[in-house]
Parts: sequence; C-alpha cells; structure tokens
Amino acid sequence: MAPHAWIDEFPGAVTVCDPAGVILEMNARAIETFAGDGGADLIGRNVLDCHREPARSRLAAMMAAGTRNVYTIEKNGVRKLIYQSPWFVEGRYRGFVELSLVMPETVPHFVRG
Repeated sequence: MAPHAWIDEFPGAVTVCDPAGVILEMNARAIETFAGDGGADLIGRNVLDCHREPARSRLAAMMAAGTRNVYTIEKNGVRKLIYQSPWFVEGRYRGFVELSLVMPETVPHFVRG
C-alpha cells in the first residue's frame, strides 16, 4: 500500500493546510464535498478564501494561535461533525487538518471509568 493510501477512500472529508492556510491535500471525499467550490482545484489556494465572515476570522485566529475548533453543523438535513486541529512535525506547527464526518441521526455516548 502506498503511504497514506487509506485516506483517499476514508468516508470523511479530510483537508490539510499549511500554516498560512494554503490547501496542501484533499482526499476524494473532500474533493467531492467541495466540488461546487472548485473540488481538486482548491489545492494550492488559501482556505481563508473559501470562508465568509465571521467563519473566516475565526479560522484565521485558530490558525494563528494553533488551537483546535470542534463543532457540528446541519445542512440540507445532513448533520456533520467538523474537527479542525493543528498538525505538527517534530513538535513544530505545520498547519491544520479539517475532518468533516457525516453523523448518523442518533449518536451513542458512553461514559467509561
């Protein structure tokens, strides 16, 4: 298996950006999800250009501070978990990753001790 080959068919959208917000990689689901915005042509563009205010400012602040952002959305009756997190190489901030995962109608929650 080629390095990172598993991610292309991963059922969630995965987008990887550098510290300035330039999109470095998108898996097949991310390309499909953002087809209306350019799909694979978004690679090499700045992710900030893909967001309107106030989301753009929140994303810029998150990238500048190296913090994560986790929330859920609903669009056209589809609920998604959005998980945006910094990624590092040898402790050095290298950008951020966004995971967009479709959520089932009900999600079990377990408390384990």
